[in-house]
Amino acid sequence: MKELFQDGAVQAILLTAGITYALRLGGLLLADRLPRIGPARRFLDCLPGTILLSLTVPGALHAGVEGIIGLGACLLIFWRTRNLLLTMAAGMIGVCLFRWLFQM
Repeated sequence: MKELFQDGAVQAILLTAGITYALRLGGLLLADRLPRIGPARRFLDCLPGTILLSLTVPGALHAGVEGIIGLGACLLIFWRTRNLLLTMAAGMIGVCLFRWLFQM
């Protein structure tokens, strides 16, 4: 029987959640001291997204064609709608459709 998670997946998810929570909490606690404009502000605005990308892109590439199709569906839907829920649904549906059509 195939394992539900790859080795270290649960730890990676928990670590990512902890980092994201710490960044958000730190931002709330230090909000008055953080820069409101400039390059440091742009960096802080992009940080949660870069952490998410650093985890999803290698996984999608490792999954092969269906992962790349799912990632492409995510990018397309996010580019058109900017809706995170639709983006995640499109990625999952893209992978599921590919697997169903090609019985992987």
